Amino acid sequence: MKSAQRDADDPRIYCQYARLVQLQGQVGSFSFLPQLKAGTILSGRHQSLFRGRGLNFEELRHYQKGDDIRNLDWKVTMRTGKPHVRAYTEEKDRNVILCVDQRSSLFFSSIEVMKSVVAAEIAALSAWRVLKDSDRVGFIIARPAHIDWYKPQRSRSHLLHRLNCLAEANQSLNVSSKDGESASFSQLISFVTRVATKGSTVIVLSDWHGAKESDLDRLQQLQMHNDVLTVLISDQLEQELPSRSSWVMGDGTHQLNISESAKLKKANLGLKQHQELKKSQLVRLMAARGLPLIQLDTSGNHLEQFKRGMGAHR
Repeated sequence: MKSAQRDADDPRIYCQYARLVQLQGQVGSFSFLPQLKAGTILSGRHQSLFRGRGLNFEELRHYQKGDDIRNLDWKVTMRTGKPHVRAYTEEKDRNVILCVDQRSSLFFSSIEVMKSVVAAEIAALSAWRVLKDSDRVGFIIARPAHIDWYKPQRSRSHLLHRLNCLAEANQSLNVSSKDGESASFSQLISFVTRVATKGSTVIVLSDWHGAKESDLDRLQQLQMHNDVLTVLISDQLEQELPSRSSWVMGDGTHQLNISESAKLKKANLGLKQHQELKKSQLVRLMAARGLPLIQLDTSGNHLEQFKRGMGAHR
């Protein structure tokens, strides 16, 4: 019982609600809006790729000194003989959907912090940034047995409730957790494509375990009318097993014993190829919009890694 309590209180193993709330103080150095500082990773040709808020037509009126001539309505101007411009107002908000993977494969780390904690903390950091930008933030939380959906809201009280639900989902994970078909990665992506309305920004935080080519195709289709940002969370042990006399690996159902150097090399080659394939698929997906693939690890530096990936300024 005492050991279980220590695990629950260890912020490396389980995320803490208070910590998710405190992350609102770290949102000043990056933004999901297109107005980014020059010299960042998303500046230059990437500057306007996040759509930000759209424009609504407000009125047609006479040209006034200082109006942008690009907004001239030439048909009305020619018909009336007087210059007219089309006036627009910026949309008040947009929907940002945080898709947070909290399935059993993320309850893992060989270094410092569980992948599930990385996903939860980056989700909280992103949510506070979205709220600061006066946009609506929603959550899709993939749990081992089901998927939770919380519609986008622009409200601090709603966000606090969502973060509490996220912390609860994270703390319910354990070594016995097993994923069901109703919460497979394909089901998760299918759910995302159903609830994301046109013009939304979708941020997927996952280790992408179980991702198929068809899932990436769905996300590519979603990109046609939405912004999709993918974040890959991985652990170094998923890329290479350190040299030792033998390894015994299991997933709770099957067990594999690797005791020969030749088998270890073969296992490492397979791990590396699998991880590189996953990365290359996501890089191609992001390349369609000119956005970077953001990669995070379990070293405990995930907040800074994410901020740098988003072009944070110092």
